Amino acid sequence: QATATDQVVGFGLVAFSLVLFVYYTLWIIILPFIDSNHGIHRYFLPREYAVIIPVVAGLLLVLFIGVFIMVVMWKSRKPAKKSD
Repeated sequence: QATATDQVVGFGLVAFSLVLFVYYTLWIIILPFIDSNHGIHRYFLPREYAVIIPVVAGLLLVLFIGVFIMVVMWKSRKPAKKSD
C-alpha cells in the first residue's frame, strides 16, 4: 500500500514528465510550422538544443548507471583468500 507521500511524489513525477513531453513535442513538431516572428518562439530554446540536450542527458544517464554498477560490484566483492 502506497503512502500519501509516495502518491504525491509519483504524481509530481508523472506531472513533470507530462509537461516535459508536451513542451518537447511542441518544440520539435509544432514550432517549425509557426512563423518565426510569432511571439511563441520566445518560450523555446533554439532548435539545435533539441538534439544537444537529449544527447547530454543520455550520456549522463549512461555515466550514472555505469558508476552505480561499478560501486555495487566493488562493494559486493569478496575478499580474496590468502594461501600460505
